[in-house]
Amino acid sequence: MENNEDVQIPRPFPVRDSIRVTDALIQSVTTDRGTTFVTIEYDDCPACRNRMQVTLVVNRNTMIRDERGRILPANELEAGMVIDATFSQAMTRSIPPQAQAFQIRVKTRQPAFATTTGRILDVNTREQFIWIKSDENPFSVLRFNITPETRILDPIGRQIPLSNLFPGLRVRVEHATFMTSSIPPQSPAFVIQVIR
Repeated sequence: MENNEDVQIPRPFPVRDSIRVTDALIQSVTTDRGTTFVTIEYDDCPACRNRMQVTLVVNRNTMIRDERGRILPANELEAGMVIDATFSQAMTRSIPPQAQAFQIRVKTRQPAFATTTGRILDVNTREQFIWIKSDENPFSVLRFNITPETRILDPIGRQIPLSNLFPGLRVRVEHATFMTSSIPPQSPAFVIQVIR
């Protein structure tokens, strides 16, 4: 007999009025009053390398499954996961826009990441990001977005707040493997380590 926890009754949703994306990267996950907000970035057009961003509004009607097809609670979604998602075409005009999530399927739990080392040019504690000048290309300025899951560490590995960072510090940033096509390019930071 099949375990009831592994069975989920399909919830109908308007297929015509929905958008389906594959291989989207979760940038951040927040919860407010029982509703989970999952910000994702995905390729709108793989050939033109245009990255889109949307915040999925996840509630009890959203069907969430893990890699094996089992039901997954929303509180297990985290930044760095790669997912397939189906969500409403009706979106808010906010930046990023918000849309009701119908289905989410986790494809990869371990965040794929790249590492960039450089000096901090600016720290924005209000909007939660840092700009750094990369050691590999001194003419390149990159923006790394801080999420609730981002860990910021001092030189010996102790966790510190974003407010402890300042221009001139040398840091190593573990971040998503993609960069947006904006100026400057942006990527979510997973770990920021202050180095000497």
